[in-house]
Amino acid sequence: MEAPIRPLLYPAPNTPATTLLCFALLLDALDLESFSGILLGFASSRFASLFLLCFLSVRSSSRKVASEQELYLAAIRALGRRAHSIHEMREYLARRAEDAELVSPVIARLRERKYLEDARYALEYARLHANSRRQGRFRIARELRTRGVPDHHIDAALDAVFAETDEATLVRARLKRRLAHVRGALAQRHIASLYRSLLRAGFSADIIRSELRAISRNDVGDLPEPVADEA
Repeated sequence: MEAPIRPLLYPAPNTPATTLLCFALLLDALDLESFSGILLGFASSRFASLFLLCFLSVRSSSRKVASEQELYLAAIRALGRRAHSIHEMREYLARRAEDAELVSPVIARLRERKYLEDARYALEYARLHANSRRQGRFRIARELRTRGVPDHHIDAALDAVFAETDEATLVRARLKRRLAHVRGALAQRHIASLYRSLLRAGFSADIIRSELRAISRNDVGDLPEPVADEA
């Protein structure tokens, strides 16, 4: 049997990627191991009913589900829309299940099949938000914590990503975009605005000050120290 297909990080709803992912996970849920099994599965009323259950609405409904298999398929659809941390999935399934006792077996099944892995989730999230959204270490760590990812996975992911990606380079890229149409010397209020924006993006005060000094070619003046939730 081929290795399980891992959920994509953030596929858009109702796209081919979402459809293929949901289809593959559905086959996995039914333990169909080959193409011949798929063909036989189509002849099965069990397959047909679960196939329709998966695709009648890619967007999850608010309907409560009463069986472990239905709850598992609800989890599959949720993973087709975007990846989840274990904490996020547990909360989602708790809202969907009629019986709270169904949640833990489904979580265990998803983890056994490697559809839920906090270490991988943290790494992919950190890489996406650093490289595509140009966010700093502190912002990414803060957001992963709100998703219930344990600190040791967060630290490992950030160390791996920022070993490849220089935060100062990300700050320079943000400043270049913000200052593309600015001519002449920067006013102190403009420097302060840039500083606050970069703090919110999760970069350290020392890196921000250094890059602001480089573009202003002089002292950046008095800038506030970051508050606790910005550092």
